[in-house]
This record gives sequence, C-alpha cells and structure tokens, in this order.
Amino acid sequence: MQPIIPPIIAVIGSDGSGKSTICEHLMATIKKYGPAEQVHLGKQAGNVGRAVAKLPLMGRSLHKTIERNQVKTAKKLPGPVPALVVTAFVIRRLLRFRHMLACHRRGLIVLTDRYPQEQIPGAYDGAVFPPNVTGSRFVCWLAKLERSAFHWMASHKPDLVIKLNVDLDVACARKPDHTRESLAQKIAITPQLTFGGAPLVDIDANKPLDEVLIDAETAVVRFMESRGYACVNAALPLSGR
Repeated sequence: MQPIIPPIIAVIGSDGSGKSTICEHLMATIKKYGPAEQVHLGKQAGNVGRAVAKLPLMGRSLHKTIERNQVKTAKKLPGPVPALVVTAFVIRRLLRFRHMLACHRRGLIVLTDRYPQEQIPGAYDGAVFPPNVTGSRFVCWLAKLERSAFHWMASHKPDLVIKLNVDLDVACARKPDHTRESLAQKIAITPQLTFGGAPLVDIDANKPLDEVLIDAETAVVRFMESRGYACVNAALPLSGR
C-alpha cells in the first residue's frame, strides 16, 4: 500500500475575511487526521514594523522606512533603500516557505495562512516590484531576484485552496484601520487567483462566524477523506459532522 502523501492546505482571502480565526479552528480539525503544522506565508509588514520600532537607537527610523514602503501596486521601481526593504520581506517570506516545505517533507499536514502567487504582480501575496519598467541596475537586479523567488514558491502548488470571499462593507467593518480602497483592491483580486489550477473551495465569509467555520471545516473533512485519511482521534468530535 502506497503511503499517503500529506497535503498542503492554503487559506486565502482579503483582510477582514477571517483568515486567522478560521486557520486556528481548522488546525484543531486537521490535527485529528495526523501531525500538522500551521505556517503564515504572508508579508506581515505590520508585525515586523511594530517589532522594529521597539529596537534601540534606529528603531523608530527603520519603522518609518517600513511604513513608507509596504507593499502597494507600484508603477515604477523604487529607490535603493525602499528596494532593500522590499527584498528583506521577500527573504523573510522565502525562509518561512522553506520551513513549510521542510515540515511537509517530514510528513506533516501543512495549513498555510495565505500563499504566494505570481499570477497578478503587485497584488497581495504577489511580487511587489512592477514588471517591465526601468530603474537602476541594482534595483532591477533585486526585482529579478524577487520574480524568481515568487516563481519558485508558486511552482509548489497547494493541494487545496480555501478561498474566503467577503463583501467590501463587511471587510471595512471588520478592519476599520484599513483603507476602503486597499480592501476593495484585494477583494476584487481574490476571485481571479487560481494558484496554478489547484483545487479551490469558495466560501462565503460574509455569513456569521459559526457558519463560516462549519463550511471551512466541512471542506477540509471532505478533502482529507478523499485523500484516504481517517480521523485518528474520535474522542474529539468534528463540529460539522
């Protein structure tokens, strides 16, 4: 009998779609099928910026640099300092992606919060440097490295993508600290992402949280059972069953 290859399950969606809460719930479900690991594959610029701000001497200055150069849809290549900030986030993301692959090779079921994509440059979870524009040789080199990194990460297709779809007004109510324009762009992009033809499950994230959790859990349970997994901890009931 061939051994079951552990899957990589990605949860994606705009800010305000409930990714973090849903991932936390799904981890409890997935662990009923075997050892599992959760990995965040987003940029997390906000978390890094807050941590940097606490550093002595240069903390506040570096924090302002990060804030000024967070990922946005760019129309031209940035200068050397912003480009280095972007590259630092790419390296950080690469390290976490390699950690995710290492967990997968060890036989762990992997759940990811976000997943890199190269389908739409400048969109969330995609490359930052705009393609086909001119700039200094150094910055162009960094942009080429970023494109290569995202191409490599995107080549590792997830086994299941749970796509959380949310309306703009709902997302704005849940994330009042985010701009309406930024959320609108992410919400518009989400339905377009295909992740290389990976199996997709669309979930209406506008519904009450309890219903969304059940829908996401049901999708995972059906997928795991289709892959030949059986619940190894019957003492922990599945709420959607």
